Amino acid sequence: MTSVKEFRVDREPTATALGAGRFVFTDAYSVFDWGQMPDAIPQKGASLCTMGAFNFELLEANGVATHYTGVFDPDTDSDEIVELADCASAPTEMAIELTQVPELPYDTELGYDYDAYHATAGENFLIPLEVVFRNTVPVGSSLRKRGEPADYGLDLESWPDEAVDLPDPVVEFSTKYEEQDRYLSREEADEIAGVASIEALESVALSVNELITEHAESVGFSHEDGKIECLYHDGIVQVADVVGTFDENRFSLDGRQLSKEVIRQYYKREQPDWVEAVGEAKREVETADVADWRPLCEVDPIGLPSEVVEAVADMYTAGANAYTDHEWFEAPSVAEAVDRLDDL
Repeated sequence: MTSVKEFRVDREPTATALGAGRFVFTDAYSVFDWGQMPDAIPQKGASLCTMGAFNFELLEANGVATHYTGVFDPDTDSDEIVELADCASAPTEMAIELTQVPELPYDTELGYDYDAYHATAGENFLIPLEVVFRNTVPVGSSLRKRGEPADYGLDLESWPDEAVDLPDPVVEFSTKYEEQDRYLSREEADEIAGVASIEALESVALSVNELITEHAESVGFSHEDGKIECLYHDGIVQVADVVGTFDENRFSLDGRQLSKEVIRQYYKREQPDWVEAVGEAKREVETADVADWRPLCEVDPIGLPSEVVEAVADMYTAGANAYTDHEWFEAPSVAEAVDRLDDL
C-alpha cells in the first residue's frame, strides 16, 4: 500500500518477463512526504485514475512506451481490461505491467547500496529515480537554491519575486526509494540508474512534458512542472507509476494553482509549526543512525476543515472533467472550483 493508492499483483514479474497487476486509487492524500494524512478527499482517487489513464493513452498514441494496459470498468464485475472510453463512469482501478523492485539496502555508515539493488534487479527493474521536468520556476522553488538564472538560459542577474517561465524545459533527477529524496548530479543519477540510459530517461521525460504541456494548453491550463518514474525492460525505458495528474504535476489556470500544491500551501499557512517540524526532522535524520525521518518529527498534522475538503474535492473532479473534456463527475466548472479555492 502506498500512501494514496493500493497495489495489487495478478502475476509476478520474473528476471526476464514483466508481470501484471493493478493500482487501486484511494481518496487519501500525502504532502511533504508525510504519508497518509488525517483526511480523505472525496472522489480524488477516481479523478487521478481517470486523468492518469487519459495521459497514458495519450502517450501510447504518440509512441511513448508505458506500463499501462488499461482500466477496469467500475460499472461491471468483470476483470476485463478496457480503454478509458469504454467506461461509463470514472474508474478507480488501473491495469499495469509489473517489473521487479528489489530491496534497497541501507547501512548507517555506508548509506544506500545501489550496487546490491542492481545485482538483484538484472535488466528488468524499476529505475530508482524520479525524473523531474520544469517549465517554470515559481517563488520558493528548490531550483533557485541549486543555480543562478543564467544556468537555465535566463537573462537575469538574480531570481525575481515572481514565477519565471523557462526558455527550455529543465530536466533533473532525484532519488526515489531513499527515505528523504535528494536531487542528484547527472553523474550520480547515471550511477543509480544502472544499465538504464540517463539520455533515454531524459528523452522520455521531455516527450512526456511536451505532450502534457500541449494538451494542457488546449484545454486552457498551464503546465508548470511534473515528474515521471520509469522501468527498464528488454533495453527499453517505459513510463511507470502514474503520470500527468494533479498529484504528480503542477498545473495552473489563469495564474492560480490547480494541483495538490493548494493543500501544501494551506498547511504552510495554517499549520506552519508542523511544516517546520517536518523540515527539522529531515535535517536531523541526516546525522542520525536511522533512515526514516518521520519518528523524529515532534508535531502531527491537523485535519482539514470540511469546507477545505469540499473545495479541494471540487478542484480534483472539475479539473479532471476539464482536462479530459468529459463530464465524469458532477462538479462545478473548473473556473468556479478555482474561485472557491481563492476564498479559503
